[in-house]
Amino acid sequence: MTITDALRRVAARAKQRIRPDGAADSLAETHAVRRALADTYLEGDGIEIGALHQPLQLPQAARVKYVDRMSAPELRRHYEELAGVSLVEVDIIDDGESLATVASSSQDFVIANHFLEHCQNPLATLKALERVLKEDGVIYMAVPDKRFTFDVDRPCTSLAHVMRDFEEGPEWSRRGHFEEWARLVNKVNGEKAVEDEINRLMAVDYSIHYHVWRAHDLLELMTAAQRLTSLEIELFRRNGFENVVILRKPMSK
Repeated sequence: MTITDALRRVAARAKQRIRPDGAADSLAETHAVRRALADTYLEGDGIEIGALHQPLQLPQAARVKYVDRMSAPELRRHYEELAGVSLVEVDIIDDGESLATVASSSQDFVIANHFLEHCQNPLATLKALERVLKEDGVIYMAVPDKRFTFDVDRPCTSLAHVMRDFEEGPEWSRRGHFEEWARLVNKVNGEKAVEDEINRLMAVDYSIHYHVWRAHDLLELMTAAQRLTSLEIELFRRNGFENVVILRKPMSK
């Protein structure tokens, strides 16, 4: 079955329709599309970064280890909003932006759903994911479209901004991202209250969305990533409130 056939079957089964605001009829349908893509693109041994309580459902041909920056109990304490849900057991404690403990050319796939927006240096992160992939391996990413999330009031991250993060490091913009989060996501008012919220979030190193994109902004970023890495865009698909991207590391010539 081709990927087109698989997605058509998903759509027909649920009679999916995308509303004018871009949201899928149900979260279940969004996950059904993810599974259809996973069945097509994922096999062998790989890792999933930051799965928390929503790991990707994998086909039988795929085996996964879970990566996060903390153990599951630590994550539960850090994210109070996850207190009542089950989290995956973390197999590898590492910074997903660098994957320093993961050997080069060791993975058939990397899953990074709703992860890239949490990365301070997205292009450097994509280079790290490329490093750990075997030839012909794939990166499977779902990235939220800011128009359909709590990021709706935030300005889109420009390619120039991401390039500067890559060339100079992200420290120049870090505090500004926390200020934007405090004002436009947490809706904090008053200069002292905003400053207190920024300091609180930075003190605990809360994993905010540093960057936000619409579909065409994300596609522009992926195109730029192709110039900085060997990665090739294999699929770019709108999926309700998110966009799914499949990147492949090509075989050596």
